[in-house]
Amino acid sequence: MKVGVISDTHGLLRPEALAALQGCERIIHAGDIGKPEILEQLAAIAPLYVVRGNNDQTAPWAELVADHLSFDLNGWQTLLVHDIADVPALLDAGTRLVITGHSHKRSIEWRGERLFLNPGSAGPRRFKLPVTLALLEVEKGAVEPRLVSLVE
Repeated sequence: MKVGVISDTHGLLRPEALAALQGCERIIHAGDIGKPEILEQLAAIAPLYVVRGNNDQTAPWAELVADHLSFDLNGWQTLLVHDIADVPALLDAGTRLVITGHSHKRSIEWRGERLFLNPGSAGPRRFKLPVTLALLEVEKGAVEPRLVSLVE
């Protein structure tokens, strides 16, 4: 199963991001969405899992968007939350995949049998950090993450 992971769009969904997400069977947005049209565009590609970020908290359209989600992704128990600081209070022993955003710093880190993934920021460039998202190949017994640069 091909899964797209995007975060911190802050109201900007780049054409490069849309192109990179084509063919995904699921899309995950880890918060700081910026505007509801972004979710509409992503949902037109594939079913969505989405949480709101700190910048979405006061937006009326985001009131129904969860602060965190736990779900099964092709056999991988997944925790989705915007800020990694919130993970310890939400982490379940069975969680094997943790997806966060917020820092704008892309990372793929295995901690034992658990994968921590931050796809980086796909929206406006901030702090001179790369503009990225992540793609996952998720099988029952394995997950292969890779980061995709959207702008040079």
